[in-house]
Amino acid sequence: MDLSWLGVNWPFAWTLSLLVIDNLIRVIALFVVPRNRRPTSGMAWLMAIFLLPVPGLLLFLIIGSKRLPRAREQKQEAINLFVAEIAEREERGLVTAERHLPPGIDSVARLGRSLGAQPMLLGNSATLCIDYEASFAEMAAAIREARDYVHIEFYIMVHDDATDDIFVAMREAVARGVQVRVLLDHVSAVRNPGTRRTAQSLDDLGAEWAYMLPVRPWRGEYQRPDLRNHRKLIVVDGRIGFMGSQNLVDSSYNKPSNQRRGLHWKDLMVRVEGPIVLGLEAVFQGDWYLETGQYLTHLSEVSFEADKPGELDCQIVPSGPGYAGENNLQVFVALLYTAQRRISITSPYFVPDGSIMNALRAATARGVDVELFVSETGDQAVVYHAQRSYYEELLRAGVRIWMYRPPYILHSKHFTVDDSVAVVGSSNMDQRSFGLNMEISMVVHGESFVRDLDEVSDYYRENSRELTLEEWLKQPLRSQLLDGLARLTSALQ
Repeated sequence: MDLSWLGVNWPFAWTLSLLVIDNLIRVIALFVVPRNRRPTSGMAWLMAIFLLPVPGLLLFLIIGSKRLPRAREQKQEAINLFVAEIAEREERGLVTAERHLPPGIDSVARLGRSLGAQPMLLGNSATLCIDYEASFAEMAAAIREARDYVHIEFYIMVHDDATDDIFVAMREAVARGVQVRVLLDHVSAVRNPGTRRTAQSLDDLGAEWAYMLPVRPWRGEYQRPDLRNHRKLIVVDGRIGFMGSQNLVDSSYNKPSNQRRGLHWKDLMVRVEGPIVLGLEAVFQGDWYLETGQYLTHLSEVSFEADKPGELDCQIVPSGPGYAGENNLQVFVALLYTAQRRISITSPYFVPDGSIMNALRAATARGVDVELFVSETGDQAVVYHAQRSYYEELLRAGVRIWMYRPPYILHSKHFTVDDSVAVVGSSNMDQRSFGLNMEISMVVHGESFVRDLDEVSDYYRENSRELTLEEWLKQPLRSQLLDGLARLTSALQ
């Protein structure tokens, strides 16, 4: 349509309008983006919005806030108070006296308790399993021992050939009157092959189950889509628990791309017995309430005169958007600063923030031996390159880097400090696990457990090669560029 008779230069007016909108977005971003956000993240978002105002704004609106919906936040606050009330009843004689902990570790235990509402409990035993298929067999065997209930919560849970025995064990449990409750992450279920079969299997065996953090706007269920529940745990009758890094899925994750590359995952699971199982139960109970609105009463009804089958002091540290202050990050950093002799870290996705890097530099500067186990190959391109961007800085600081040889992805997540303290769980050392994912970690005080983890690290070392600074400085320019760009995008949260 010819509108020239109006006397308006429409191309000029359109261009001017776009310029006004672009600059208005930039000005508003200066007020909104940096608020309550760490400087690196704020700068990354501002850069994205200043370079591409409209696409940057849309991306910010989708994933720029890690706040959960208010209704979920209120549920989280309620369950945190409930767990705190249970934990305060110290007359039950389960809480480790801080005077019995090494200097520095006592304050870390207080820190963890104040942030996650979970005390350090005494009298526990823990055994490690690094055999992927054997861990499934152990879980299935524990489920077959269940008399009252089985609680299962996993980021990824798929009914396939590798996990079939666990589904059979759940079916048998339901048949003999055991209550089986299952939580699995919604987005990961949709993204991984086997979604329909898994849902149908859970329905057929008679389990009560629900998706965690569902993204179904048509049902009124929506939050930032990359806020995920990344926990992995099983509780049987409040007596036996499992937690760690392994998902309930075949070691190839059944993905054609992994199968073409021959990739398989290496993980670590921990079987625990003793009072600490109550900590796992508390996490499951909280997540069950968040997703279903149902309060479970197992924590209130449990007998606290239970046997104490071991000598380990253990503390469960749940973390995620429902907790203030990135509590897993705070506990990890505090523990790293207590190191006097050595630190050994295993993390598949090591994209540390400034506090972790400062803690590691301070450790090597005071003579602490620090080693890091990572995978030589990667399954997630952006995270893989972001991790690589830290290698030069780590090597120059004196950190020894061991790269687990392909075709395996070393997916275990744990670290040890000196000879008596370790952390195991689902949490990576990256900004996603610190700020966006719901995670579960366990702090363990006990020399026997650390010795067991040392044997695992020895196995990793035998199957790894050490990266040297000399080798790393020969990286081609294109790799340096990809690493640097990935490092910038990792701050967008």
